[in-house]
Amino acid sequence: MEITPDIKKRLELLRDKYAAIGQDLNSYLDGLIFANPLVYWDYIEVDALLSLQKPKTDFPDEKIFIVYHQITELYFNLIEHEIDQICRNGKKISDIGQDLGWNESLDVDFFIARLKRCNLYFETLIRSFDVMRLGMEKGQFTKFRMALLSSSGFQTAAYRRIEISCTDLRYLVYESERKRLWDSDIHEQLDNVYWRRGAVIEETGEKTLTLRDFEAKYLNTFHDFANEYQPINIWKKFKSLSNEDQKNPLVLKELRELDVNVNVNWPLIHYRTAVHYLAKGTGEEKGTGGTNWQKYLPPRFQRRIFYPDLWTEEEIQDWGKKWVESVLK
Repeated sequence: MEITPDIKKRLELLRDKYAAIGQDLNSYLDGLIFANPLVYWDYIEVDALLSLQKPKTDFPDEKIFIVYHQITELYFNLIEHEIDQICRNGKKISDIGQDLGWNESLDVDFFIARLKRCNLYFETLIRSFDVMRLGMEKGQFTKFRMALLSSSGFQTAAYRRIEISCTDLRYLVYESERKRLWDSDIHEQLDNVYWRRGAVIEETGEKTLTLRDFEAKYLNTFHDFANEYQPINIWKKFKSLSNEDQKNPLVLKELRELDVNVNVNWPLIHYRTAVHYLAKGTGEEKGTGGTNWQKYLPPRFQRRIFYPDLWTEEEIQDWGKKWVESVLK
């Protein structure tokens, strides 16, 4: 085989790449010679992936419940991946794929592109949620869910990290406490975050086991995460753009869509599913893990809004109202 100039150039690039880290190119070429060809099932870890479904009952539809929640966690992981790139201004990558570190400032086109990806992932989940709402027999769900106590989708840590990295924590404080804690330390704000009221026993105010377990595993890491991401969250990155870029219609469109996807569409598609499986007309049925889904999920009770400066007063007052009304009909 002829060593063309193109191949020679690539070999020189590889030599320079490994020389920069004190490695010998010939050893890596030997590794290519001895390595087995890559196959799809090993690269994607198909066998490992398909071994992760472990139902707790014999009801067939429980597998649907497990698989869809696992898919959700994978999409959340992709969303976190895109948000992290925004928060750190995007990576500089050389023509041969070398990591050259993070950019010093955020490029507005990069900002828009990554926000679009986040919205695409959320919209994919929202559109596919009928797998949960209509894809299981109600009789099976109401039985196998009793074997899952006190586990709940409430306990997804990824969703909490997404919230923390999207906006200032003051916007996530429980609404009745928001004014009082507006200028408080971020850790006091996190201690009063809205979701900590979503799994309490209404009669006593005591935390459910679902909430106690969740906080025991993740609360300290959420405080560490807030330390890292609050100074560089998406809202702060938006405010770091030039005045002209802050007025860019595409920037505003994607930020508003992210706000609606996270704080209206995603919780309300859960609400619609809970109505389908749990509502009995008594208003007393608890969600999996004891969550008070009737008051925890509808946005109009909390008005969680990442970017209130981007909405009119009327839009804020009617936050999620039309969606809920259409579902209740």
